[in-house]
Amino acid sequence: MLCAMPGGHTRTSMTPKPAVDKSWELVQSKTFTKWVNARLSEHSLTSLSNVCTDFADGTALIHLLQIISDTSLGRYNRNPRMRIQKIENVNLSLDFIRSRKINLTNIGAEDIVDSNHKLILGMIWTIILRFTIEDINEEGLSAMDGLLLWCQRKTAPYKEVDVKNFSYSWQDGLAFCALIHRHRPDLLDYYALDKHDARGNTALAFEVAERYLGIPQLLDVEDVCDAAKPDERSVMTYVAQYFHAFSSLSRAETAGRRLGKFTDVMQSVFDMQHDYEARVAKLISRIDEQQSKWRTARFEPVYSGARAHSTSFNGYKATTKREWTHEKVELDTLLGNIQTKRVTYNLAPFVPRAGLMPKDLEAAWNELAAAEVKHRKVINQYIRESRDALQRQYGSEANGIQAVLNSISNSLAILGGELDDQLATVKGLISKARPLEGALQRLGDLEKQCEEANIDEHDYTVYSVSDLEYDTEMMMKALDKKARFIENQSAVRNMTNLTPAQLEEFEATFRYFDRDDSNVLNDVEFRAALDSLGHSFTDGEFGALYDQLSCGSEYISFEVYIRFMVELTEDQTTPEQLLQSFRVIASDKEYVTQEDLRLSELSPPSIAYLARAMAKSEIADDGYDYLAYLRDVFQ
Repeated sequence: MLCAMPGGHTRTSMTPKPAVDKSWELVQSKTFTKWVNARLSEHSLTSLSNVCTDFADGTALIHLLQIISDTSLGRYNRNPRMRIQKIENVNLSLDFIRSRKINLTNIGAEDIVDSNHKLILGMIWTIILRFTIEDINEEGLSAMDGLLLWCQRKTAPYKEVDVKNFSYSWQDGLAFCALIHRHRPDLLDYYALDKHDARGNTALAFEVAERYLGIPQLLDVEDVCDAAKPDERSVMTYVAQYFHAFSSLSRAETAGRRLGKFTDVMQSVFDMQHDYEARVAKLISRIDEQQSKWRTARFEPVYSGARAHSTSFNGYKATTKREWTHEKVELDTLLGNIQTKRVTYNLAPFVPRAGLMPKDLEAAWNELAAAEVKHRKVINQYIRESRDALQRQYGSEANGIQAVLNSISNSLAILGGELDDQLATVKGLISKARPLEGALQRLGDLEKQCEEANIDEHDYTVYSVSDLEYDTEMMMKALDKKARFIENQSAVRNMTNLTPAQLEEFEATFRYFDRDDSNVLNDVEFRAALDSLGHSFTDGEFGALYDQLSCGSEYISFEVYIRFMVELTEDQTTPEQLLQSFRVIASDKEYVTQEDLRLSELSPPSIAYLARAMAKSEIADDGYDYLAYLRDVFQ
């Protein structure tokens, strides 16, 4: 170089050029050699020491291309000794690379045979780019841009990591650790790392990746952490191994999920099919059992039995049949779901086992419907027959009761002869009537059964239970009265010292105060009867008299009453004595008033009896003609 010197002199001098940085070549040579050896080891081939020199005979290059392309390159010189053989091998490799649309610039077979480091490293990078990086795709971006975007997305949750390139962004080792933690958090604890220990973090990532993920350590720690600028191609080659490792893991997981999903679907379909067949078998079995029960059912010729069958059948329709109907609908839906699911997953249609097919269930269902109709007809027939039998039984019982009542009534109407014979006849009729109570109870039970059978009108009788109960009650009362009347007549028939009018008066008085028709008088009733007949006693006198006549009991019988009245009348109740008594009470008037009777301390019942028995006086409006009364009584 010519330079002007002061004073017009010139001199010639050479300016020194800056030194060329060859560190990238060393790093790439190590990285690419490790990458090639990792591929060769897959087929147990001999490892290389340096790709820049060991590709010289072309055999290792051929092996590499056959492995990464999974294609045979054909015949080649396996043990080349001459230069021409080596060049042939290399040309075979270069022609294969170009056939794959890979652009190789300014490189020939001689450059590889002569170990041109720069051109050989460029060729290997082209191969790596084509077979390892170019197929990477992330959201439409491919190759290097796609790989960078993938790294950025995977490390986004880690605030200390900011991947912008394949050089400086990896020097602290955190990006490598973040990629591992994102996919396999079980391999390292990212959050426990010392974020300032770049070499430690990088070494940890390299060791974990190689040991647990099968990623060969293409880089050394110093190639990343100590370099002024880590080599992008080397880092990219190494990082691409992470992408493929985790993509393979994702593919395996995806395949596992797919297989698992298919297995789950098949298990689900199997379970549904098994459930369908089991439920169909159970439903058909229950239908058969029900029909067998109906076929062997026994019907008794009574309404309650037929009604029980009807109630049972209605209960079946309201519960069991509805359950079965719901189950059949569910089974139809289940079968449809099974077929739909099998169509969804391109599976052959489901065909249930013989006897459990839809047609088998439908046939069983139709048989059940026919059996239901038949069983209902049988029940209805027995109900009709039992209702008629029940009406006949009711009519026979009711008519029998009425026949007994008619017979007793006729016998009572023609009763005659001696009193003893009449009393014996009446007592016989009473004995004949007593069983009517049990008959009426049976008839009442039959009437309840008729009500339960909804029988409102009877075809075989006109007599109801209430009618017959009333008639029977009246008949029993009539018989009882007749028996007491005969007994009373027997008690008074020998008392000849009294006139018939007197006996009639005593008997009428007794019946009047015997309000409950019991044929006995209690103390109150007995005193009222005495007062009405004009026989008054002080409380002390009456108490002693009643105790004597009742013999300590609470009542006085008609016979005792009559005997006492006869004795009392013979001594004290002559017409003259009664007339004298009325005159005393009436204060010698020819009539007596109710006030006179009250002043004489007669009891209210006695006053009421005399007021009813005596005629009104013609002399005084409020008086009674006791003279006419005595004439009528003692005539």
